Amino acid sequence: MKGIVLAGGKGTRLYPITKCCYKPLLPVYDKPMIYYPLSVLMRAGIKDILIITPPDGEEPFRQLLEDGSQFGITISYKQQMVQRGIADAFIVGEEFIGNDDVCLVLGDNIFDGPGFSIDLKHAVENKHGATVFGYYVEDPRPFGVVEIGVDGKAISIEEKPLEPKSHYIIPGLYFYDNRVIEIAKHIKPSARGELEITAVNNTYLEMGELNVIRLGRKFCWYDTGNAESMFQAAEAIREIQRSGRMVGCLEEIAYEKGFIDCEQLTTVAEAMKMTEYGKVLAEIAKQ
Repeated sequence: MKGIVLAGGKGTRLYPITKCCYKPLLPVYDKPMIYYPLSVLMRAGIKDILIITPPDGEEPFRQLLEDGSQFGITISYKQQMVQRGIADAFIVGEEFIGNDDVCLVLGDNIFDGPGFSIDLKHAVENKHGATVFGYYVEDPRPFGVVEIGVDGKAISIEEKPLEPKSHYIIPGLYFYDNRVIEIAKHIKPSARGELEITAVNNTYLEMGELNVIRLGRKFCWYDTGNAESMFQAAEAIREIQRSGRMVGCLEEIAYEKGFIDCEQLTTVAEAMKMTEYGKVLAEIAKQ
């Protein structure tokens, strides 16, 4: 399975901050924002990853992440020349995806919670159709709401309904079989001129092949598209890490997954030994 991080947005909801830098490179507590969606793909065992960047925005991402070898993965880059919506990622990334299945995660989404690795494993193992996640919110009206059957398949999806049929929304993490490329090519642009991911999901829904995994009530999801949500996410990550558990630490995940060995982890830790982040890595290597 291939992985895509869609990091091509302009970040207008964060102006003036993002007038001079790209949103996924902004810090969320002690890491760049893009570390968190990358960590999701790595936790799912995905090692071949494409980062879709804004036009002329590839170089800063390369400076940060290079080719991914320091994490034991392969990272490639492609520019989204025109913003055409989330589903456009499968068209931009068609050559990269090839004949594989694909997981798409949005570059400003943060996921963390108990049992998440098991949920990701189940999503990867589903080789036919699509798998999305259901996240419980008290007021789902501002979101895309999914109604889930007892068999774990979606019954309906509604965008910003006045009377939601459930409390579960679909956050920015999606697993698809290879048919998603052709599906994305054939959906029509919405009223705002974008290829909507909801249109892709509805296509799988109509085929009876849209599976939904409910995330637990203790799960945390943040769409860090504005200053308030970025601050909330940073606070939450700070508190979690104070308790002794790292969130979105790519080197730790790489080591746990066997993508890198202890010597490689120690080398990275040594290069950042003056930072708290580096000290944590050194402690992980020592243990």
